[in-house]
Amino acid sequence: MKKQSLYALAAAGLLAGGMSVTSASAADLGGNCCADLEERIAELEATTARKGNRKVSLTISGWVAEQVMWWDDGEESNVYVGGIGTTIGTNVKFTGQATIVPGWTAGYVIHIEADGSEGLLAQDEDTDNGKSVYTGSNNYVHTLQSYWFIKSESLGKLSVGLQSQASDNTAILVDGSGSLIPANYVQFDWGAFNVGAFATCADCNGVPLNSVRYDTPTFAGFSASATWGEDDFWDVALRYAGEFAGFKLAAAAAYSESDDDCNGTRDFSVTPSLCAGTQGSNGTDTTQFFQVGAYVQHVPTGLFVYGAYGDFEEDLAGGVESNFYYVKGGLRQRWTPLGHTVLYGEYENMDGESAGTNLDLWGAGVVQEIDNAAMSLWLTYRHIEGDDDAGNSAEFDYVKAGALINF
Repeated sequence: MKKQSLYALAAAGLLAGGMSVTSASAADLGGNCCADLEERIAELEATTARKGNRKVSLTISGWVAEQVMWWDDGEESNVYVGGIGTTIGTNVKFTGQATIVPGWTAGYVIHIEADGSEGLLAQDEDTDNGKSVYTGSNNYVHTLQSYWFIKSESLGKLSVGLQSQASDNTAILVDGSGSLIPANYVQFDWGAFNVGAFATCADCNGVPLNSVRYDTPTFAGFSASATWGEDDFWDVALRYAGEFAGFKLAAAAAYSESDDDCNGTRDFSVTPSLCAGTQGSNGTDTTQFFQVGAYVQHVPTGLFVYGAYGDFEEDLAGGVESNFYYVKGGLRQRWTPLGHTVLYGEYENMDGESAGTNLDLWGAGVVQEIDNAAMSLWLTYRHIEGDDDAGNSAEFDYVKAGALINF
């Protein structure tokens, strides 16, 4: 009998009541004992999580992230508990691959998001538990990515399906400070509050799309990517990562363009303003978005600086143009055996040129990494001010404390 079957046989014995079988009692099992045991073994094997089959591997990973947020908009204050925003919220990912021939692999990714409450669009003054931006309901479980790929060590990687396109959060992901989740330039926490009316499209291309993507191999720290998506979307991205003279450096830039008819269920991921119901449901629109980000860290001291810039243009409704820039600096040091501590300060400006709006954000925070638990804890504060040419204005303050644990 195979070793696996012996293990399953032992487990069957334990599940049957933990009785030890002596040589005398074993002789009384009867003639049909083996058939019963094989059936029980099959049942045990059917309920066991496996690491793929004999040819294709299976790896399960992801994280759980939740936070508590106190906020004050000048008229009301409250405390909410919820998720941290779609695409970075609680999720589980199934990945695997198999070797076709030496140097060539095929694989897959199934990425499921299950955030407890959507903070990006609906955690406003009157709604403590926001609805999912995908399902439009309190059902937060949805497919974030689902695609297959073929990869060559010398020629690159081709992916097909629902996936992050080349320009998806390109400028954000170079942030290697350890504070990316609690402190970035997207309106994950505050976009639905009153001050969100003065914000521009900072995350203009941040949700996976049905697409075909190609990624080059890495040459001397450089890599490039390109995507084509249905109805019709395309983008290109260039990335660099390296270390020299005691400095870590990461930089990336991307350009994306879309001609969208506003009929798809995920069109908001290209330009969130397009299909919100305020600009018509069948209008053809062309958008362009350019983004660039860079991160530099002095390894011996832990001092770092990160910056990003984005420019967005949209043809619909007489033309929309906006831009933003974001700067974060701080210190990353290992002061305790728990893991690195990150101290940072941040500033962001959003300029809605065509709409006559302007928004300023500044904040500070601390992140503590716990290596033995693959965990990060954070405590942060932000102040936001927005105004427009018509004389309207708003202010918003909030403090959040949360954690993310990987598995």
